[in-house]
Amino acid sequence: MTDPLPILKELISIPSVNPMGRNVTGPEYFEGRLTEWLTAYLVREGMPHEVVETAPGRCNVVARIDSPGTTQTVLLDAHQDTVPVDGMTISPFLPRESDGRVYGRGSCDVKGGMASMLAAFTRLFHERPAAMPNVVLSMTCDEEATSLGINHLVGSWVRRTAEYSMCPEPPDIAVVAEPTELDIVVAHRGVTRWQVKTTGRACHSSRPSEGINAIYRMAHVVRELEEYAGWLPGSRPEHPLCGPATLSVGLIAGGSSVNVVPDGAVIDIDRRVTPGEDNAAVRAEVIDYLAKKLPFELVHDEPYCLSPPLSDELNGALALQLKLAIEAIAGRHVILGVPYGTHASRVARAGIPSVVFGPGNIAQAHTKDEWISIEQLRQAADVYYHFCAHSFAK
Repeated sequence: MTDPLPILKELISIPSVNPMGRNVTGPEYFEGRLTEWLTAYLVREGMPHEVVETAPGRCNVVARIDSPGTTQTVLLDAHQDTVPVDGMTISPFLPRESDGRVYGRGSCDVKGGMASMLAAFTRLFHERPAAMPNVVLSMTCDEEATSLGINHLVGSWVRRTAEYSMCPEPPDIAVVAEPTELDIVVAHRGVTRWQVKTTGRACHSSRPSEGINAIYRMAHVVRELEEYAGWLPGSRPEHPLCGPATLSVGLIAGGSSVNVVPDGAVIDIDRRVTPGEDNAAVRAEVIDYLAKKLPFELVHDEPYCLSPPLSDELNGALALQLKLAIEAIAGRHVILGVPYGTHASRVARAGIPSVVFGPGNIAQAHTKDEWISIEQLRQAADVYYHFCAHSFAK
């Protein structure tokens, strides 16, 4: 049996920080070093795999176990990247074990889930249970920003290209690792993000009447969006599992100097999309709303994030099947929905029943002292193994 704990410590010690669009450099950024470690691990274990570049220096690592006498394929997916380490109060890349926990950046989101999947996958490869399906393990890049990696993998099935020899066809089902405390997520919200810009006319700040202040204009935009955000949740039915539609403004910038009337300002909008809503349509609604409220024109950039919601319409049978495996290992757990997004919705968009399951609590993800329960880490590895080894009759 392979213990996920030493694997997790190795993963934490290798920085794979997603810059999140920032213009930064350094060895801690991007997934390259982690990709190298994962590849070396798979080589050492003798497991068939491939490394597929999705953008310069950013790769998906995909491994596969074929099981004779079956046509069923299960996809296990975990992402390689983590959020930045700004503001952390612990050493982010020095894994520390204390009181039944492991601390470090990515321990919870989602190197813990990846370690559990790797441990289960290694055990499946060496033990080859007779009833197992084909199992594909995808370790994808760029989940925290634009989902470049999973989009590339799923897109290869849609485009019917031969980019992935380890997974040339869509799998039958998918389990995505995220910190769910060993519960099963069958529904979650998606998100549409884009920038809105106001324009003005620059002039010297000693004579402001000669210019048009783009920041003042943006203040009107933000005020209208605050009104809209208050109205939005009650304007349509709330999803019973993952809550209401929401909107927030998370970033604002403008101006070049305090003594110059600014000719430009920009905000970033985050519109959370519930199952049943359309990512493009919700953006169009906001654009129309602002156009009716404001006496000046805005520039709406194309969305830089279009993450679909996950619906529970197709994954009910998979969830019940996985629930049996979980409860055989870890006792009673529940099926639920969550407000945040995951890779599962992008896989499901290709018509593949998909759920989210993994060790850790989302409350610890992205935090200043991120940690994960060692007990849950090991239980998750056993669940992934048990699910693949015993849930598929041939």
